Amino acid sequence: MHELANLRALPSVDQMLSAPDVAPLIERHGRSMVTDALRALLGEIRKGVRAGGTLPMPGDVFASLLSRLEYLDRSNLRPLFNLTGTVLHTNLGRALLAEEAVAAAVDAMREAAALELDLDTGKRGERDSHLRALLCNLTGAEDATVVNNNAAAVLIALGTVGEGREAIVSRGELIEIGGAFRMPDIMERAGVRLVEVGTTNRTHPSDYSKAIGPDTALILKVHTSNYRIEGFTAEVSGADLAAIAREAGVVVVNDLGSGTLVDLSHFGLAREPMVREAIADGADLVTFSGDKLLGGPQAGFIVGRQDLIAEINRNPLKRALRLDKIRIAALEATLKLYRDPDRLAERLPTLRMLSRPEGEIRAQAERLRPAVAAIVAEHGLQVETRACRSQIGSGALPVDTIPSAGLRIAGNSGSRLEALAAALRSLPRPVIGRLTEGALVLDLRCLSDEAGLLDSLSQVGHGLD
Repeated sequence: MHELANLRALPSVDQMLSAPDVAPLIERHGRSMVTDALRALLGEIRKGVRAGGTLPMPGDVFASLLSRLEYLDRSNLRPLFNLTGTVLHTNLGRALLAEEAVAAAVDAMREAAALELDLDTGKRGERDSHLRALLCNLTGAEDATVVNNNAAAVLIALGTVGEGREAIVSRGELIEIGGAFRMPDIMERAGVRLVEVGTTNRTHPSDYSKAIGPDTALILKVHTSNYRIEGFTAEVSGADLAAIAREAGVVVVNDLGSGTLVDLSHFGLAREPMVREAIADGADLVTFSGDKLLGGPQAGFIVGRQDLIAEINRNPLKRALRLDKIRIAALEATLKLYRDPDRLAERLPTLRMLSRPEGEIRAQAERLRPAVAAIVAEHGLQVETRACRSQIGSGALPVDTIPSAGLRIAGNSGSRLEALAAALRSLPRPVIGRLTEGALVLDLRCLSDEAGLLDSLSQVGHGLD
């Protein structure tokens, strides 16, 4: 009887929907979503009462409903603190956009834009025209086009130039990129027949020359950006490959992967091949990414010979791989920053984070340590500042790391550290570090909002005890 009385005391869905406290929730989430959440919540309460549980107070029911709705409304694709030590972290979205790029993208989203309208003539234009002149100026190429990522750039370039024919590649350059995508698979999808030359560690000019035959369409050079072979090695330079290709009348496609438009050594980093250098070496086509070292949104650029770019743009696949106005607007704004290299590191987040001095990061760690220590002390954990090494990420300079500093959180229990890492991931603004050598390390190289980090850490619950 007591159980039945409790169940009768439980308000109905309609009664709850009519409650004054629920009206703001309906306004925010919509009646349908609130109704579904209420039905599920009340069903769980009834089940608990039948199992011998007590009836919650009305205020507790409302609090549970509010919590459930907030959880359902929360996106996993939400801002977080990248304290992993990997600047261009593929799983965390790679490059952060410059404020100029963000503003340009917002403008493109809010208003109609002349995406494919030539404002001078009033006739239909080309969406690539917004980027073509900038790319040619920054790379020295005759022409340029853009697709949705670099794998797509390689796919359409190979398919356009060499479909049904042979493409020669050094065995040491048959890379696998993230997500188990392999260059041989991309080549197969592009319709070219792979011809491997050389060995894993050494390839010579004669290997390419001997492999060229009547069915050869191109030589593909691939920058091994996500690994490095050291020791007894040899590879053929872009300039030498171009000379071999010219003599044989075939095309050279140089896939730079991440690619960069500036000399990274000017920012205290190791050098990566520059797009302008690849063009100057004689590559007919060069492909590279927009969302890695370039610091823009996801895109794949193809620059090079005008006649080949024109063929690529006529390929029916180009429409399937094209960009929308939002990314084009953000890319244009990003590329314009490169016209002022003296201020590039100030305005482009990728370079700003990569070039942060170690001393500046260490001072930040010292400032934050006492507050972070106070937050985690109640969970039996200790914090110390610690030197660490950051990496660029996304396949760029895979064995080169950058001196950095951070906070090392440790304790007597590995399970408690795992619980802390999970709790940090579940925060409204998650904090993502890395578990290594019995500690949770928060590398501060990418941290710009100290107050925001402390606010997020202060919301870590007591479930770790």
